[in-house]
Amino acid sequence: MTEIVLMSDPKIAAIPVVDCDEPLIDVRLQESLAVDLRKEDHSGAFAHLRKGVLTRLLKAQELLPDGIRLLFIEGYRPPALQRVYFERYADELQAAHPDWPPPQVREAASRYVSPPEIAPHSAGAAVDLTLVSAAGQELDMGTPVNASPEESDGACYTNAANVSSAARTNRQMLSDALTAVGLVNYPTEWWHWSYGDRYWALATGAPSAIFGPW
Repeated sequence: MTEIVLMSDPKIAAIPVVDCDEPLIDVRLQESLAVDLRKEDHSGAFAHLRKGVLTRLLKAQELLPDGIRLLFIEGYRPPALQRVYFERYADELQAAHPDWPPPQVREAASRYVSPPEIAPHSAGAAVDLTLVSAAGQELDMGTPVNASPEESDGACYTNAANVSSAARTNRQMLSDALTAVGLVNYPTEWWHWSYGDRYWALATGAPSAIFGPW
């Protein structure tokens, strides 16, 4: 894909799902992967990914330069929670733009939160992550993880021009490692990467997604 296709695009929902039934795995069982607790929930759902996604993350970490590690922030997100996030953000946008019709609100909301029915996080297929030094210090990525388009003035977009050269270099480092193992990025969020979901299928030309809502 060269243009940005948003999660709300009908072509995403039209992609069939043939779930391979891979289990969700708790990433906290992998000592080599640093896990941040900012999205921790009482059930521990945030720390789970499909087995194939986790395997690829561990391979990606091996491709990073010495002294640089992945920092896992959020993986699986239950559908009910995904709906809360989407509706809350859509309500904020509607309040800020009362003249927008519902389809425009839905499209704008999908830049930052996926519509619940096709959300990669709810399939256990997506991961939000960043890079840290050996000492655990987060690298400069231009914005914090989960910065919205409004609060970051669009700098959350992966290829945004309004970030420093250091941030662009670090984003490229992250991209190179994750792309090499088969993950795809959602271009409006530099931290969001996925494998096996509908968006991945669109980006790679796969005939179907292999992970559906869990």
